[in-house]
Amino acid sequence: MSFPTDIEIAQNANILPIKDVAKKININENDLELYGKYKAKIPLSYINEDKIKQSKLILVTAINPTPAGEGKTTVSVGLNDGLNKIGKKSIVVIREPSLGPVFGIKGGAAGGGYAQVIPMVDINLHFTGDFSAIEKANNLLSALIDNNLQNKKFSLNIDPKTIVWKRVMDMNDRSLRNIIIGVGGAANGVMREEGFNITPASEVMAILCLSKDFEDLKDRLGNIFVGFTYDKKPIFARDLKAEGAMAILLRDAIKPNLVQSLENNPAILHGGPFANIAQGTNSILATKMGLSLADYVVTEAGFGADLGAEKFMNIKCHYGDLKPDAYVIVATVRALRYHGGAKKGEFENPGLHFLEKGIENLKKHIENAFKYGLKPIVAINHFQTDSIEEIDFIKNSCAELNVHAVIADEFTQGGNGMIDLAETLVKEIAEGTNNFHPLYNLDDSIENKIKTIATEIYGASEVAYSAKATKQLKNIYDLGFDKLPVCMAKTQKSLSDNETAIGRPTNFTITVREFEFAAGAGFVIPILGDMMRMPGLPNIPAAEGMNIDKNGVITGLS
Repeated sequence: MSFPTDIEIAQNANILPIKDVAKKININENDLELYGKYKAKIPLSYINEDKIKQSKLILVTAINPTPAGEGKTTVSVGLNDGLNKIGKKSIVVIREPSLGPVFGIKGGAAGGGYAQVIPMVDINLHFTGDFSAIEKANNLLSALIDNNLQNKKFSLNIDPKTIVWKRVMDMNDRSLRNIIIGVGGAANGVMREEGFNITPASEVMAILCLSKDFEDLKDRLGNIFVGFTYDKKPIFARDLKAEGAMAILLRDAIKPNLVQSLENNPAILHGGPFANIAQGTNSILATKMGLSLADYVVTEAGFGADLGAEKFMNIKCHYGDLKPDAYVIVATVRALRYHGGAKKGEFENPGLHFLEKGIENLKKHIENAFKYGLKPIVAINHFQTDSIEEIDFIKNSCAELNVHAVIADEFTQGGNGMIDLAETLVKEIAEGTNNFHPLYNLDDSIENKIKTIATEIYGASEVAYSAKATKQLKNIYDLGFDKLPVCMAKTQKSLSDNETAIGRPTNFTITVREFEFAAGAGFVIPILGDMMRMPGLPNIPAAEGMNIDKNGVITGLS
């Protein structure tokens, strides 16, 4: 009999009423804001700063992934189940999925196999409406901008050619990347170039995930940069008096969401910024909520460690006053084959000669962890095509660096397949050898921050700037944003800015093509290469394989 699909496993799960899950972490059911029987929002009043300091934060990241991903979410959910199996009070805190990947090529983000969060269908679709609220708040600001352009009496004198704010929609739709609005005469607004980003790329998403409370949320929304006036003065959302109305739309979205794993352990999902163009982690509020309600919190950072984990360390930890107590790097044999030169069609075939080259990618990520004062644990996310020789090779290679590598078998065994990893993790946390520190000082210049990340984390030899980037950098200094953290926008497929440079590239130059800045979220964005903020659908979208029957049973969702 074939292994069941993710959705089949989820639909056959024994799911508890969410009020019963809440009891496990001492949440009064009368405090829950219910969204049906199986999901709820948690009031921010449950955040306890004193308890946060006593709890342990575990960050799960990965090597540079193959197009299919390496299973960070699956490992995170499974590790949380494993910790609960060995008697630890643990919560997994992860991001919400975007509809773009769900209907595109990657699928959802609720885990997989027997390491999932449920209700899987709800989570991968509209869930509690957070993405919709973010979309509406973003597009409200767009509407206010265009209204002001047409409003002669109360005009802010905004130059339409300088407007950087775009509309968003949570769907892959390449035809909306670059559009013309205001067509059809003056009654339909000022004609100008415009475009759509996907919702996870919205600065509102980044702001929601970095805000520490509702007042901070409003301040950050007001600080969103819109563009310049004709006489070169900066215009922010607060100049349009937009922040109050935007915050109203996010009144419920700011609260973390409570669901459960297949093993009925509590899970918190909140926010969903992408890691190649934003900070790539769940919200500060969700992480703090987990630390307030449990002794261990498992969380993940998007894409490879050079993206999500670097931003977790240098952006999220800064704004949230957080520090990871443990660091897990997810690796798969197939990804190491890929980094060793295996071509499509060879990823699933044992090949120790590929691993001997591909292991360098993992070694670089291990070395990077030590630069943050953290000794990592490698989780070998297990597949049936892995050979014993390949697994032993990974373990021995990690041992040479004084790092434990443990098989993670959560996909087929759930929490039972993660007991070894959970016990190894708890032991290393108890030893107290980790002493986290960020990679750079915020008082450094922007150029030095970029150079530190490029040389220390990516392994680049130098950094180059285009003429456009150099000019934009001057604007950032003039606006006083040079003391902000940097949020590097680059490909996730390589340690470099060249997606074809697999393994561990050396002697390469990182090129900053242009700059953006998210004044509300609080970071400067150096853009390396062409970054896609509105993906397109593949030739055969996942949506084509989805259906719903007369009884409302959904198939094809993953």
